[in-house]
Amino acid sequence: MEMNEIEQNDAGAASAEDVDSESSQPRSYRENHLYSSHHPVRRKAYIFDGDGSYYNQEWSLKEGKGKEFCWYHVELPKGKQKLSQLAQYLIDVLCPPLKLQDILSLASNGPFCGHVDGALVFRVNSPGPPSSNFTFRIAARVTEHSVITVSLGRVPRLGFSPANESLLYEIPAVESSDYGGDSVSSKGAMVIREHVLDFLLTMNHSEEADNPVPRSVSNLVVHIIDTHVDHLQDTVTKLEIELDSVEFELDRGGFDSKQQMIDDKKFPKLHLDLQRLLQVIAHSEQVFPRVKEKCASKDWFTYEDIIALEELIALIRSLKENVRFIANRVSALQAGLDSWQSEQINKKLYYLSFLSIIFLPLSIITGVFGMNVGGVPWTGQDDPELKDGFYNVVVICVMMLVMVFLCFLFPGLYSHIMGWQRTRTLRRCRSINHKSFIRRTGVGGEPIQRRGYSRI
Repeated sequence: MEMNEIEQNDAGAASAEDVDSESSQPRSYRENHLYSSHHPVRRKAYIFDGDGSYYNQEWSLKEGKGKEFCWYHVELPKGKQKLSQLAQYLIDVLCPPLKLQDILSLASNGPFCGHVDGALVFRVNSPGPPSSNFTFRIAARVTEHSVITVSLGRVPRLGFSPANESLLYEIPAVESSDYGGDSVSSKGAMVIREHVLDFLLTMNHSEEADNPVPRSVSNLVVHIIDTHVDHLQDTVTKLEIELDSVEFELDRGGFDSKQQMIDDKKFPKLHLDLQRLLQVIAHSEQVFPRVKEKCASKDWFTYEDIIALEELIALIRSLKENVRFIANRVSALQAGLDSWQSEQINKKLYYLSFLSIIFLPLSIITGVFGMNVGGVPWTGQDDPELKDGFYNVVVICVMMLVMVFLCFLFPGLYSHIMGWQRTRTLRRCRSINHKSFIRRTGVGGEPIQRRGYSRI
């Protein structure tokens, strides 16, 4: 048995590696690694005999002979690499015998399906950051006796394991620190880590031990597309679980949790992830029907696999509708959270208005007795010449208040006043234009002769 564990950037990939490490592997199943600081990629090479058996082989990129066919898989790292750096990794691994046009057709972003140098090439590469869990890259170069695939990160259930040696067939004992330290498995039971169990709960499929070994290249192409669709389904399931937990937090009505969601911009991030996921699904919906059409013209592609591709295309379309429904749920939750935030703001404004009610009379009193006019009561200003100043200011203020109230109570009066103001302004402009015309033409209406230089 071999234990294969490689560090991954996302938690889902790490859990998947734990599943692989806890599954038994034979000596004939080994992975060719180029995992170093210069080549942080993983690669696998298989050869199938066409009768339901497969073997490990060296990384040679040679095609099979007769009924045999080969599969070479390259797993690019999920990190902060640029697209040109990922292409450089492929050049180092696949060249020769592949040419630059083959590398570009596998490494470029966006959807593609066509023939490149006599081989069928298709890809579903989303242009998002490689470190994101919602960025997917799967590309394949298919000939009659070989298949070369490239993926970003680990794709669950893509490889093969011997039958009847799956982790799912074991009698488990969960290892958890919540029950008084590390629990010890019972006799004959396999200990499963708790985070591995959480990962298995998000899987909508079995693991590698249950994969049927392909007997032809067409079976292998269907298997690659099937695992890609399963990977998308797993991502949608994880997103639904996360959304259910968010709904539970919102239903509990905790102030701190809701405020934390607003501060963390939880729903805008979910919207961004959903848009990336929808982009991948849309690319898949665009590419795989074209793959089916081109494969249908190949004599080595069986009719049963054509039917399987049609079923996978229908599954992708239903998955797209499911993601749209999740997007509507996120929008509804965000609207509810925005409504709660508006209520909190209205409560704060209510308290502020209550304080203004308290301090407004005080400010009026201080403003009245702070006037620099004579006759202010209780201030000792008894000068006969200034005794009417305060009352005059009060009368002016009352008149202004009456005018404002009349404008609010009778909007027609306000419109009439504004119309009269506009008419007065227009008359004044006309009188100014008339005087300017007289000044230019003279008293008799004849134009005044200008002297000096003529205007060009």
